Amino acid sequence: MRELVGIAGIVIAIQGALGVCGRIVGEKPWGLLQQWFDIPTPGYVGIAVVGLVLALWGESARIARRKRV
Repeated sequence: MRELVGIAGIVIAIQGALGVCGRIVGEKPWGLLQQWFDIPTPGYVGIAVVGLVLALWGESARIARRKRV
């Protein structure tokens, strides 16, 4: 289950990073979230950080499973 959360975290982190990059480089954010929500730049930074935390948490489960085997 944690591996699936890790994969979702990667997708969430990518969406947050696309939002930040789009705001910095272009006039509007990139990615899928900008089609549904109007999120400010700090919000996209927060989304990227949450995604990274989830991805690392999911990766730790994979590492722990590998150590058990």
